[in-house]
This record gives sequence, C-alpha cells and structure tokens, in this order.
Amino acid sequence: MKKLAIYVHGIGGNAGEAEHYRPLLSGFGYDVVGFDYRAQNPWEAREEFPPFLESEKSGFDSILLIANSIGAYFAMSSLSALHIDRALFISPVADMEKLICDMMNRANVTEDELRARGEIPTEFGETLSWDYLCYVRTNPIVWSVPSRILYGEHDNLTSLEKISFFCAAHRSTAHSHEGRRALVSHGGANGIRGQTA
Repeated sequence: MKKLAIYVHGIGGNAGEAEHYRPLLSGFGYDVVGFDYRAQNPWEAREEFPPFLESEKSGFDSILLIANSIGAYFAMSSLSALHIDRALFISPVADMEKLICDMMNRANVTEDELRARGEIPTEFGETLSWDYLCYVRTNPIVWSVPSRILYGEHDNLTSLEKISFFCAAHRSTAHSHEGRRALVSHGGANGIRGQTA
C-alpha cells in the first residue's frame, strides 16, 4: 500500500517544515510532502487546497493530513468533501468565529464598526474583516475524518475549552500530559479524561 502524508503549515511557516515528519513517518511507509499555500482566508483555501490534494494523492492508497494552527482550519474548511484517511492537527484554530471576536474585543472594535468599515487594521498586526467574519459564520466546519489533535498547553489562539468542545463534536477524548495537552480521537468515545505523563 502506498501512503502519503501531506503537511500544511500555519502562519509564518512553510512546506519545508514537512521535513521534520519525514524521519518519523518513513518507518511507517509514508512519503511526505509539504504544501506551500497562498490562501489568506477560507474562501481562497477552498479554491487552492482541493486541487493540490487531488494532484498529490494520485497513485497513493492512503492519505494522512498533518496540519498546524490556521493551516488546520483552512484544511478542515476546504477538504471535508475529499477522501482523507486520517488527520493529525497541531494546535488547530478550532473556533475561528471566537478567535475573530476575541481579536475584536482586544482591538476595542464593535461588530457595528466592523460592518460599517469592512476592514479595520489593529495595533497587534491583524486586519479585522467583516467579510471574513460573515464567511466563518455562514460556513461552519463540518469534519468527519478520524483525527488526532495535539494541543499546546500555552496556545494563545484557541482555549482548551474550545478544543475540548470541538473534540466532543467530533467524538473525541482529551488526554492531558505534563507540559502539553493532547486530544486524541477514539471512535465513539466522548468526554475528557485526565492522565499524567
């Protein structure tokens, strides 16, 4: 069986990060490829991600998706209709609407202001977008691929509560380990279970 792992980076990352996974996955028979996408929002990801996956998976029997942060969000929002055998996510953005609303609060921007202005640059380097917020609200994530999530204990974009909620919606169980939190999927299991390393 020919197996392929596709790595999708987060903000500021690049396809070269896939090389970190090559020694880990080659022993399991995986070829590894990184994806240097250009999408800056989920509607661009819907245009760019599916053709890339389709072109790369040709000739492979099994596809593993590994995605980090915003790359995981873009992958879930654009690839749910395609066949992927398993996914591994590293601190994914599991609730984009909450993240945007948190940034709005941090920038002291109301929803009415954002609607009126369309886009508002912030002092912390992000540009808030009314179109982005509307898109996220009208296109919720629908994800049925068996997935495992590694959650960074000091993740400042998505809370453990939001990750836990996401996992519960996708029939997952949380395990906590010293120094990090890992949420792993188990078919049919729900809830959070603590475990020490």
